[in-house]
Amino acid sequence: MATLVELFTIALGFISYTSAALLPQRPLLPSSDEQFISLQSAAPLPLVVWHGLGDNYKADGLRSIGDIANATNPGTYTYFIRLDDDPSSDRSATFLGNVTEQVSKVCSDLATHPILSKASAINALGFSQGGQFLRAYVERCNRPAVHTLVTFGSQHNGISEFQNCGSHDWVCQSWDGYLKRNTWSHFVQSRLVPAQYYRNPEDLQGYLENSNFLADINNEREDQRNATYKENLKKLQRFVMYMFSEDETVVPKESAWFADYNKTSEEVTWLKDRRIYKEDWLGLRWLDQKKRLDFKIAEGKHMQLSEELLSDTFKRYFGADSSSHDRV
Repeated sequence: MATLVELFTIALGFISYTSAALLPQRPLLPSSDEQFISLQSAAPLPLVVWHGLGDNYKADGLRSIGDIANATNPGTYTYFIRLDDDPSSDRSATFLGNVTEQVSKVCSDLATHPILSKASAINALGFSQGGQFLRAYVERCNRPAVHTLVTFGSQHNGISEFQNCGSHDWVCQSWDGYLKRNTWSHFVQSRLVPAQYYRNPEDLQGYLENSNFLADINNEREDQRNATYKENLKKLQRFVMYMFSEDETVVPKESAWFADYNKTSEEVTWLKDRRIYKEDWLGLRWLDQKKRLDFKIAEGKHMQLSEELLSDTFKRYFGADSSSHDRV
């Protein structure tokens, strides 16, 4: 995750940025015929990957993950979500943009993709903020439908703190103060991506009234709960959430499991003890009762991923055997 200084440096450079400036996406085609998948039931489902903050869809590290997916489950067609064909602009869009409009663009891109749109279903892999964005895709459109959703270190219950500043980083501290004072402004909520999944338990009223993204996809507004979100999430055959054991980037790290955190008492309220689960606002309790909800630990810091962990995940959740039954 990038530093706060970097976030606002980009913000200053793109002060007039709007999501309408995003260019239409051209489908990313495989580099060889071997990467084309068969849509027969015996083949692995296509895999869609949404990267995190500060990354871009052509990054070498991300591409290596596609290689691991294909090595683990031969024949896997992997598609990397992007908000612009230019990698630099795609990276900027992880900081700047209206997340609601970004998700809508991805819904359109996948629904019209020449390969994905013809698949019986797809699997989805989200890194950091890409995880909650993929969940929003499932809830809001889900065409093509997601069979299994796996997220690593995602902020499903938001963040209660922005990136920490160094003790002598006065520029960062100045911007940190600005952001804290203006988090709920229309300008910030419609343009700065991390602010759109900010959720401070000590200011829930401000969050519920002004959050552009997270309060909606978590169905937290009592008079605006969307039944379609719940029904679409219940269509998942498996929802797997990895939390990094030593995550210091995401605060609180337990957000990866939909947990709530009280900064004053340092008390964690786990998902099953929250109203969102007990009253089943999103269908998470239903998934859990059907044994389709997995809580997993990834050892290490935020996005510290080993090839062994990824291979095991791909084999367990994205293999042909795991997707040949109960397809969406």
